Order: sequence, then structure tokens, then C-alpha cells
Amino acid sequence: MLKNKKLGFIGGGNMAEALIKGLVSTSFFDSKNIFVSEPSKSKCSTLQKKYKIKIIGDNRELGKKCDIIMLAVKPQILKEVLCDIRSVVGSDKLVISVAAGVPIFIIDSVLRGESKKKFSVVRTMPNTPSLVQEGVTAISAGKYVSKADLKIAHQIFEAVGLTVNVEEKQLDAVTGLSGSGPAYIFMLIESLSDAGVKMGLSREVANTLTIQTVLGSAKLARESGKHPGELKDMVTSPAGTTITGLHALEEGGLRTTLMNAVEDATLRSRDLGEIALNEID
Repeated sequence: MLKNKKLGFIGGGNMAEALIKGLVSTSFFDSKNIFVSEPSKSKCSTLQKKYKIKIIGDNRELGKKCDIIMLAVKPQILKEVLCDIRSVVGSDKLVISVAAGVPIFIIDSVLRGESKKKFSVVRTMPNTPSLVQEGVTAISAGKYVSKADLKIAHQIFEAVGLTVNVEEKQLDAVTGLSGSGPAYIFMLIESLSDAGVKMGLSREVANTLTIQTVLGSAKLARESGKHPGELKDMVTSPAGTTITGLHALEEGGLRTTLMNAVEDATLRSRDLGEIALNEID
């Protein structure tokens, strides 16, 4: 389905590069069919050398040439980009946005302008583990998106990890959980490693033990299909070390703290979405 499609990235930042890397390495797209429009000459040069993709001088040219247009720019400049390309983007194109906080109806409205065109717009929320092809991306489709186009969107982001379908109104919760979630895990890793050092382990050993424990536990949770509580109980023996440690975590309010973090981040995402919306109107 993707072999003969032309994919264009407006913006060549970290997420764009992660997707390009994943798509080229998995052969989802031929590198000759991936295009980037990016103001930074050094970034363009790096992307071209590493992935053998094509660089296009401006957004309008990219919009004309490509079947799929990836909006990989900051929310503050998204309206400018959309206004720039709307005369060359028809209803036959698939438009995918990774710009945080900007709803589908705004993208559709700016692209439409005074016309009566109907656009196939998909909004996504990937996370930073996509940089190592272990991300997860939530995908929300606009009302004019076909099943075929939605499948294409999933295939693109599956090159850097897993994907899920969500309603657009749930994207703030996605941001609070999986978007911000890597930072929570990094803090847990840092804390566990510090605890190992406090108990006499070298930093190198503590880091290795912690990172592999987190990685292995996540893989076990994903592949076993068991409830996390069941997996926890498998490690916990009566009057043992694990239940003693778990008691300390409960006493410290770990569950409540993590739930509060996701809730607060979700609410902040909504606030930032309102700010982005005001700026783009």
C-alpha cells in the first residue's frame, strides 16, 4: 500500500527523523519517495546523508508532490504552514499532524479557507521512545478519513512502535500518560539507581540493574498478557523482601502520586491546547 506513495515531512526535527529512520529501516517507504521541507540547511544535509531522502526547497512544492503530508512543526507556526500549502493540497491528500494541542477542525478549517474542499486529516500523539523504535502513538481520525487512509497512518507510526486508536477528546489524557510518561519512568530509574548506590553498589552496576529490570519487566508485562497485579504477586512471597519494599512504596503514596501526575499533566495539556488554539485563531 505504501510502496508507491510519496510522503512529505514539513519540518525535520527529532520526531520527523525518528519516523524517517523507522520507515527507511523497515522498508515501508523507499527513501526516494520520502521528502522533507526544513529551513535548517544543516538538518537537511544530515537527513539527506543518513537516510538518502530528498530535500524540497519549500512547503508548497512538497504539498504538490506528495500524497501524504506530515505536519511536524511547532503549533505556533502551524497556521502559517497550512495557509502556505492550502492552494496545492486537495481532498486526495492525507494530512497527518504531530503538532500538539491543535484540533483537527482547526487544521481542516485553515486548509479549506473559502473553498468547500473536504480534507482527510489525522491527528497523532507519539512519544519520545519513538526515537529508538519503541514508541507508542495515539491516532485520531477526522470525519473525512477513509479506512484506507487510517490504515496508512497506523502503518507509518508502526515503524517506530505500537499504535492505538482514540477519540480526539482523549488525546490530552494520552499526553498525560504516554506523552509525559517517559519522564516519570526516567525519574523512577534514576531513583532506583540512587537507591542501589546508597546500598553500596557502584553507579555503573546500579544503572545496569535498574535499566534492565525496567526493560525486562515491561517486556514481561507486554508478552505475558497477565494483569500487572498478577505479575507483582508472582514476585511477592510471604514475609519476604518484596512485600516489605511494596509496603514502603504504599506508605509513600506511589500509586496516588503517579495517578496525580497523569491527571495534572492531562489538565495542563488541555490548558496548553487552549493557548495554542488562541494563538492559531
